Amino acid sequence: MSDLIFITGATGNVGAEIVRQLSDREHRVRVAQRNLQRSRNWSPSSNVEYTEFDFTQPQTFAQAFQGVKRVFLMRPPALSQVKTYMYPAIDSAIASGVEQIVFLSLLGAESNPIVPHAKVEKYIQSVGIPYTFLRASFFMQNLSTTHRQDIQERKEIVLPAGKGKTSFIDVRDIAAVGVKALTESGHSDHAYSLTGSEALDYYQVAEVFTEVLGKPITYTNPSIIKFALSLYKRGLDIQFIAVMIGIYTTAKLGFAGKLTTDTQDILQRAPISMRQFVEDYRDCWVKPTS
Repeated sequence: MSDLIFITGATGNVGAEIVRQLSDREHRVRVAQRNLQRSRNWSPSSNVEYTEFDFTQPQTFAQAFQGVKRVFLMRPPALSQVKTYMYPAIDSAIASGVEQIVFLSLLGAESNPIVPHAKVEKYIQSVGIPYTFLRASFFMQNLSTTHRQDIQERKEIVLPAGKGKTSFIDVRDIAAVGVKALTESGHSDHAYSLTGSEALDYYQVAEVFTEVLGKPITYTNPSIIKFALSLYKRGLDIQFIAVMIGIYTTAKLGFAGKLTTDTQDILQRAPISMRQFVEDYRDCWVKPTS
């Protein structure tokens, strides 16, 4: 019988994919849910169970970690105070007998001590539990979620990244590396910088969309102010907008194009390309007809 694996962030892009891949391989999985009612939306599976878990509610920790050997840990985007909310959860995991934490981090976190991911990495290392850090580049799936409406309705990619290149990665590849780290030996105390195999600017991304979707998709490259105002008018949280601006400014300045071979080395295959991603998700950008 395989070890019980605990997954946080299972409603997010990477977490949901890790649950799917683990379940397909018949590993025993426990999924964290802030609201157990949401678990009704998941397809039933004999090897997946659900438990109440909330980083802001320490009383949910002990039961959630009971019997767990490995944890996939993701920082909820809304929780910037990691010392207050994440450190106690890590402590509880260790006290419950967890033997490894696989943490979804950020590409370049090791040289950027300001970001919350770096603080979580440092704390995990300080407490001595075996770890694997997945330092992931920018998700391709942000184009099928956050920017989906612009592409679908206005045929535009609207974000302020200038001509800077980004080493996009598909979350399916991040999850595949995460699954290996959670189920195979040889990944303890490793930090992997996960990117795709190509760095593209958003003009090039728009060209791929145009070719695959068969209709012109334009990258508008708005100013930061115009971009922020458009998100604010949609009702998005100011803190979220600030994070988005920071991410795209990093790309604009040329700091997001770093390429590594870690993804290919671990998976023993080429990472999923931008073209393959658009082909696989093309239906999400097709405007439904009435």
